[in-house]
Amino acid sequence: MSGLGRLFGRGESQRDWPAGRCRAAGGKKEKGPTPEEAIQKLKETEKILIKKQEFLEQKIQQELQIAKKHGTKNKRAALQALRRKKRLEQQLAQTDGTLSTLEFQREAIENATTNAEVLRTMELAARGMKKAYQDMDIDKVDELMADITEQQEVAQQISDAISRPVGFGDDVDEDELLEELEELEQEELARELLNMDDKKEEPSVELPSVPSTRLPAEPAPKADEDEALKQLTEWVS
Repeated sequence: MSGLGRLFGRGESQRDWPAGRCRAAGGKKEKGPTPEEAIQKLKETEKILIKKQEFLEQKIQQELQIAKKHGTKNKRAALQALRRKKRLEQQLAQTDGTLSTLEFQREAIENATTNAEVLRTMELAARGMKKAYQDMDIDKVDELMADITEQQEVAQQISDAISRPVGFGDDVDEDELLEELEELEQEELARELLNMDDKKEEPSVELPSVPSTRLPAEPAPKADEDEALKQLTEWVS
């Protein structure tokens, strides 16, 4: 069967129909195709129309070349080629429009299928959420949260009680301790001032001046050594 015959349904037998479309016995109304079957059929038809477009474009180019070939030499043949070219261009325009319509219809079915699937998923999720919360009561939840808050407060009070210092010295007056600390600071300050006064009264120690005599770099004779020893003794005394 040719592509155009399949497009317009001529010569189509029941064995060519997709599953679910066969006519029932007794002339009952046939069952409509599923969205998947309709999309597949539209895609097959689009392929046929695309091939038809390519064929018409080739024929148009051929007729154009024939018209150019004859030109003014065979005006009648040239005009006939141009007429055929014009008819082919009209068919190509119709095919383009039909293909656009089929593409729009296929996209609409695809979108409808997607939306239906999304809706089913959302409905399933809603039922699952409802089932998850069916055993929950908002009043019970509020009571539970109040109990948790109360237990947290009790735990905090217990922690504070455990961490509070326990033992001797809790009855000591803090003002008394501060007064004693101030007395100790005053005693320390007086001791430091007394030490400073004692240091001022001590006489300064005068150190002897450094001898100006330069010691020889080489070993000196014994007389020179005696003279140097004498000068050193006088400097020390």
